[in-house]
Amino acid sequence: MHPRTSPLTPVLSAGLTPFTPPRDANRLIQKILRRNNIREEDDPDFINDMRLLLREVTRVERLSNLGWLSFYSDIEGRLRNRARVLCILAAHPEIEQEPIARPIVVVGLPRTATTLAHNILAGAPGARGPMLWELLHTSVPLPAPAQRKVIRSVDNAMRLVTTLAPAMRDIHPQVARRPDECAFFLPHGEQHLARVPLPGYEAWLRERDFEPDYRYLRQGLQVLQHNRADRRWVLKCPTHLGRLDLILKLFPDATIVWTHRDPVTVVGSISSLVETSRAMHQRRLQPDDLHDIGRMAIATMSALVAKGRDDRTRIPRHQVIDLRYPELTADPLGTVEKLFGTLGLEWTPSDRARVEAATDRGPGRPHEYTLDRYGLDEATVNRAFGDYGRLADPPIFGSSV
Repeated sequence: MHPRTSPLTPVLSAGLTPFTPPRDANRLIQKILRRNNIREEDDPDFINDMRLLLREVTRVERLSNLGWLSFYSDIEGRLRNRARVLCILAAHPEIEQEPIARPIVVVGLPRTATTLAHNILAGAPGARGPMLWELLHTSVPLPAPAQRKVIRSVDNAMRLVTTLAPAMRDIHPQVARRPDECAFFLPHGEQHLARVPLPGYEAWLRERDFEPDYRYLRQGLQVLQHNRADRRWVLKCPTHLGRLDLILKLFPDATIVWTHRDPVTVVGSISSLVETSRAMHQRRLQPDDLHDIGRMAIATMSALVAKGRDDRTRIPRHQVIDLRYPELTADPLGTVEKLFGTLGLEWTPSDRARVEAATDRGPGRPHEYTLDRYGLDEATVNRAFGDYGRLADPPIFGSSV
């Protein structure tokens, strides 16, 4: 496995001091709005929620210059993308009438082969996933030179990430032209907790009504499919697991593909992923920081599973497909071919070749860490997830959870 962070990371972060804006959330939000010609009165709730997130970031202890600039630029990108989408919809209101037909939504804990399932399904004939560059720069079709410029900018940004945090090449490599997670489009969610500890924001998320965010996701997909080939969307995000009710409310004919794996085998790996991200955004992680990572991973992931299990009791059985990790690793070709059939997707020799290539070294990556590094043990994980671990492991395709 590549090293977690580069020796250049703290040097670069220190060198950014003269170019780092003051940590004043209100002032910086106003600067973003002016620079991008965004009027707060046109979208007050969305902008105020972004201000809340940035304000919580200013309270992070040992936040590095690199971490601050990363959050600041991320929030500016999200505000700019939101303004772009709203502008397109205002100019072409008919776009909001376009149906999102029979989307496939891949959910599950991180490290449970959600990325593998998403990539394979999104490559099927007649299907597509939103590419990373589209999630970050959501628009109707662009002229070829403008599209190339956006893609080049996104790839450059992703290369910088893997330069500063080489382990991300093993954990979750990202490329502009590949399908990626809806978290890059959705404004709020547990994904922000992976970068720094945000206790106030974490509590705010527990009380948040996410329906406006998912209405915005629907609008984004409508913009992306406008004047493009008609294909079936394949979406993926671990946090969708806690919003199945909203997904089915806004996409009534969606099919949920839920990947399962015993949480005891994945929580350490999830925590390691978070540690890599936080090491890039904070200075000198301490043992207490690692234990907070374990606490956050357990709290957020178990809550998503509990909410998903509750929501699915009200979802028609045929709209949820269970894909268990042990079955996938034992027979990837047979399992994926069966999944294609259940979803009504055409299974082709090209799909078979893609599965063989993707599973050549197995769905997992060399990225496993012990629970005790994060102040956890198997008993703690099992208490948090209840009987989910026992239900997640039996290789019984399509059974209830």
